[in-house]
Amino acid sequence: MLACGERLARVVHVLAELGIADLVADGTNSVIDLAAKSGSHTDSLYRVLRCAASVGIFREEPQQTFQLTPLACGLLSSHPNSVLPLVKYNNLDVTRRPYNEMLHSVRTGEPVLERTFGIPFYQYLREEPEIGAFFERFMMHWSRRMVHGDFKDLTFPGHSTLVDIGGSDGYFLANLLSRQPELRGFLIDLPNVVANAPTVLREHGVLDRATLVPGNFFEVPLPTGCDIYLIKAVLHNWSDEMALALLRRVRRTIGDTDARLTIIDQVLPPPNQLSHGRLLDMDMLVLFGGRERTLEEWTRMLESAGFQLNNRPGHGWALLECLPGRFDG
Repeated sequence: MLACGERLARVVHVLAELGIADLVADGTNSVIDLAAKSGSHTDSLYRVLRCAASVGIFREEPQQTFQLTPLACGLLSSHPNSVLPLVKYNNLDVTRRPYNEMLHSVRTGEPVLERTFGIPFYQYLREEPEIGAFFERFMMHWSRRMVHGDFKDLTFPGHSTLVDIGGSDGYFLANLLSRQPELRGFLIDLPNVVANAPTVLREHGVLDRATLVPGNFFEVPLPTGCDIYLIKAVLHNWSDEMALALLRRVRRTIGDTDARLTIIDQVLPPPNQLSHGRLLDMDMLVLFGGRERTLEEWTRMLESAGFQLNNRPGHGWALLECLPGRFDG
């Protein structure tokens, strides 16, 4: 099965593109009708569906009819934990083709996306606006999952100003501000990304408490005199060198104040445990040149940047609370 995993991924992608789960949920169960409504070849669609059913994605019933299963529900567009955006992201040319040269990454330690396309990932997104727009929607999707998942109750009591570094369209920040009427926020991200933020912030009724800071967070001056600096799902995209550079920027901005840094990022579990983070780490290796990190690696990096970890985070997407410590520069 491990050797055939790529074939199964293609099966899932086809079912996602055709919207088969939504059709079944709407009452279309026979392969003949599913093929007609999805514009597919009947026998070929049947072969794909029976393959999916063999691993629990849909359930085959008599007369070539199919029903949803818990796994198939993840392919529903309306499901709160839908994997449709992830399936489509995994099948973009820019995320799929570099894996053909993964061996180069393992031998050299270098990401191969630039070797494949001739330009780095984020430049590719700028030069391919349609793909860039999808990627931003994908990032927004995961931001919303975080808001309504493990971090749905996150607040910062006793604090008045928060800086969301790399905060996309502001959905996460908007929800934080909604929970804390006394809180004001700054949102930093690229100009084309924060351009979407006013609508999101206005919908949550918090536009008057948010300040937009368009720019590259490695270059734009970070707001000073704030209580909390938040970096969410950003640092894993970057090498240790670049992640450390961003952390040190924040530490210099904090200076000798008692402001805090909060990081939301992947923390890898102990060895020999299956985790989404370890699979995501392959993207970091091949595409971005970033990495997922263990708690020990996070602790060392934070100390190098002048921070002390102040909590014991869990595994997976976790909250790391950091206090300013000794800093030489």
